[in-house]
Amino acid sequence: MLTRMRPTIGRGVCGLAFLLGAIGSARADDAKPAYPVMAPVEQYREASASAEIALARSAAPTSISGDAGVLTLGVHGYETAARGKNGFICMVWRSWAAGFDDAEFWNPKLRAPICLNPAAARTVLPAYLEKTEWAIAGASKSEMIDRIKTELAANRIATPVPGAMAFMMSKQGYLGDLVGHWHPHLMFFLAHTDAADWGADLHGSPVFAAQGEPEPTTTFIVPVPAWSDGTPAVMKPH
Repeated sequence: MLTRMRPTIGRGVCGLAFLLGAIGSARADDAKPAYPVMAPVEQYREASASAEIALARSAAPTSISGDAGVLTLGVHGYETAARGKNGFICMVWRSWAAGFDDAEFWNPKLRAPICLNPAAARTVLPAYLEKTEWAIAGASKSEMIDRIKTELAANRIATPVPGAMAFMMSKQGYLGDLVGHWHPHLMFFLAHTDAADWGADLHGSPVFAAQGEPEPTTTFIVPVPAWSDGTPAVMKPH
């Protein structure tokens, strides 16, 4: 039984600025906007709920995803497709999880399976759910940015709590036209911080960082050596 999944942080919402599809690619603001506006909603949805559930669970090893709750994208937003036991939430992010200046912000082909741990499910997920509802309701990027700035000015922006992280280890995902599946990785969400203090984006470092704008979130991306099914992954140039 599918039930509607609603945001749980009230007015304290913010968009998530993890730059899906921008890892290892040209700068988003240098890329030609191939997707200037949102496509029809149907193009962002999977053919069946069962297919989306399977894709969502592929984000993490079955020891995690097997007992996780699962959300699927419905007509108006995400819906609960399976109740979990371990506090994790698995789902498939769409293109509007990207930064607002990302050329693939409206790419209907993008599918990013992700399993968020309990801390991220409480403090990161609600913002993405809200942003999804804005997108489906027809809000433009500029309208979304204005809404976020209004929340910032009113000090009603939630930030990730310590320990918020997620698995993105699916070999079936499609993170954008520029990078395809890219590489299995973990993500760690923090309030804005200096990436260099964490050794991110430095020569030879395996840690990448994405700074949210205007959202007050820093996302660290750490590649791992295997896909969720245990098969080894070959690191691609970045």
